[in-house]
Amino acid sequence: MATQTTTPDAIKVKHRALWASGDYPAVATQVIASLGPTLVEAVGIREDERVLDVAAGSGNAAIPAAEVGAEVVASDLTPELFAAGRQLAAERQVELTWREADVEALPFEDKSFDVVISCVGAMFAPHHQASADEIIRVCRSGGRIGLINWTPQGFIGQMFATMKAYAPPPPPGAQPPPLWGDEKHVRELFGGRIAEVTATKQTLKVDRFDTPEEFREFFKETYGPTIAVYRANAENPDATAALDTGLADLARAALTDDGVMEWEYLLVTATVR
Repeated sequence: MATQTTTPDAIKVKHRALWASGDYPAVATQVIASLGPTLVEAVGIREDERVLDVAAGSGNAAIPAAEVGAEVVASDLTPELFAAGRQLAAERQVELTWREADVEALPFEDKSFDVVISCVGAMFAPHHQASADEIIRVCRSGGRIGLINWTPQGFIGQMFATMKAYAPPPPPGAQPPPLWGDEKHVRELFGGRIAEVTATKQTLKVDRFDTPEEFREFFKETYGPTIAVYRANAENPDATAALDTGLADLARAALTDDGVMEWEYLLVTATVR
C-alpha cells in the first residue's frame, strides 16, 4: 500500500478548494454583511490610509474600507472569491486591489500598511502564530489592527463543535478557528507587540432563516467547511442523518419566535508598537 504524504503546499491547496466550494459570497452578503462596516468603523479607517484586508474573501470588510477613501488591498488564499467582490465593488463605485495571498506568508514588505484587518477570515488559517506574526510584520509601527472572529461559545463556534465529530482529523499543528475568538488566545499570539488593545464580545443579529432546516440547507449549499464535512460522510447515511439533526437542533435552540439568531463574535482593535 502506498503511503500518502501531506505537505504544507497540499494543505494550502485543500484549504483553497474548501473555500472555493459552495457560495461564500452569498454568506457574506446575505448573512454577515454588517460585520465589515462594523470592523471598519471600530478600527477607525480614514481616507488615504493604506489598508490590507487579510483573508478578505469577497471583500466584506475591504469594500467598506474603500468606501471611506482608503487605499485597500484585499488579499485571500482563494482568488475564486474575487469575481463576486469585484462585481460588488463596481456596483458601489469603489476601486481596490485584489491579491492572491496566504495570511501565513504574506507577499508584502515589512511595515507597508497603516491598518491590517480581517473579518472572520484569518481565523481559519491553520497556524495561528504564523498568521499573527505576518499581520504584525506588514503593519507599520503606530499602525492599527482590527479583527472580528467567531467565539468558541457562540453560535458559529458551536456549529464547528457539532461538525467536529464528523470531520476528518485536521493536519498536524492546525489549531481550531474559534480559538481566535478567545481574548486570551489573541493576546498571547500578539504578545507585547501591540498596545491600546480593546476586545469586546458582540453579537450579530441574523434574520435570514425562518426555520432551523432553512439554516442547515443554506450552509450545506454555500459554506465551505460545512460542505466539506458532508462530502466526507457522503457514503455514510447514518452520519449524514446525525449531522443533519445536530445542525438543525443547534439552529432550533438559537432561533427565536421572531426568526432572529444571535451569533457572538470577538471584536479586537490594537495599535502596533
